[in-house]
Amino acid sequence: MFTGIVSTTGSIQQLDMLNGDCRLVIKPRDMDLGRVRLGDSIAVAGVCLTVIAADEQQFSADVSGETLSLTTLGVLQTGDRVNLEAALTAGEPLGGHLVSGHVDGLAQVLEIAPDGRSRRLRFELPESLKKYIARKGSVCIDGVSLTINDVAGREFDVNLIPLTWEQTTLGGLLVGDSVNIEVDMLARYMERLLDQTQQSPGQADKGIC
Repeated sequence: MFTGIVSTTGSIQQLDMLNGDCRLVIKPRDMDLGRVRLGDSIAVAGVCLTVIAADEQQFSADVSGETLSLTTLGVLQTGDRVNLEAALTAGEPLGGHLVSGHVDGLAQVLEIAPDGRSRRLRFELPESLKKYIARKGSVCIDGVSLTINDVAGREFDVNLIPLTWEQTTLGGLLVGDSVNIEVDMLARYMERLLDQTQQSPGQADKGIC
């Protein structure tokens, strides 16, 4: 599990295609890799990856062909920057919202505009994801937990404060770029609960003694 509070960024040092899969070697700008163990999870641009090798300077992770086809990891090139977050451990503050690192789809940047000292970004979602987006709800964009300002059909807006703009890869986005989107998992569970209630009328009224 993650929080969507990006701790640092990293750069792609090496990218090897292996029978349709990919092995990434990533050098974090500022991360204590001495604490990273084989099998640990690190969110890379919002995608949960498993560490298969690490030293004091960099770590490696394998990416499946499916993940490459469904996320922005499939278009990465050597030298590209990515947002990084180590997995949440017990006792750490939950500064953003609960994030699984399982990307639901891609959204496209429609507009970037100044808003005071911040930037307002407008995105367009796939039709299948728009029902999970709500005003003042949470969304994870390229691994960054953000609050949704406004929603109109498949489009939604978020504000980036100067710190987020400068310290994450979101500050490098351009109109037309694609980003990884993970919707709030609470919305997913609510949908499932409502589906079960509608399929079994009256069952929700039965208590357990």
